[in-house]
Amino acid sequence: MSGSAHAPGDEPYAERPVEAGQPREQRLGPVVRRRQQVTTGTADQRLLDSRGPSDWVHQDPWRVLRIQSEFVEGFGALAELGPAVCVFGSARTAPGSVEYELARRIGQGLAESGFAVITGGGPGAMEAANLGASETGGVSVGLGIELPFEQGLNPYVDVGINFRYFFVRKTMFVKYAQGFLVLPGGLGTMDELFEALTLVQTQKVTRFPIVLVGSAYWGGLADWLRNTVIAQGKASARDEELFQITDDVDEAIRLVTKP
Repeated sequence: MSGSAHAPGDEPYAERPVEAGQPREQRLGPVVRRRQQVTTGTADQRLLDSRGPSDWVHQDPWRVLRIQSEFVEGFGALAELGPAVCVFGSARTAPGSVEYELARRIGQGLAESGFAVITGGGPGAMEAANLGASETGGVSVGLGIELPFEQGLNPYVDVGINFRYFFVRKTMFVKYAQGFLVLPGGLGTMDELFEALTLVQTQKVTRFPIVLVGSAYWGGLADWLRNTVIAQGKASARDEELFQITDDVDEAIRLVTKP
């Protein structure tokens, strides 16, 4: 359950340079570690890693409690959020670029339409969408994730949650948004996009509009799905209707927010 979340938090291994005199900082869920206390690896990695001593078998029941606590924290923080839309895109989108301003305008437009903006809480396109929502007086939400090179939540997030586990974070993206707006992005963005497509295709969620912004970027993917995946019978022709592509900000907002 993506986006980036950078997928969403996209491009998870990009690290912002540390300012002179500032200690390296790592966020592990609600825990902050600095200097010699910074650890390697992530909670997801330790959960999925089956190598080494078998004593991990006896620790998994305790991990379940940690996972449960993340769901409880997420549900508690977002239960009264109101109508919201997730905006995904690359963490590498440079401030001032065309894509950054596009994400900012989307954040502004969603806030003006009465929707909270949910992103992966990182830099790039996510930061731009949070900025647009915040400066327009809307609710700006960031759902971060523990990664080897922690980026932290961008300064325009009003409500922020840092997750250890991707699958918990993905649940929050889908549960508290009424649709996804997907800007050009990398693997994290693709992860959130295809997770959402699969949930809609398998009817795990009801009506859930997915709008891809940027025909030049997404057109090749749409052609591949049509001419290869669907043409070879790996997907149904009606699966093309699971998403829409546009270059117009107003149309994108209308498509993702219409009743």
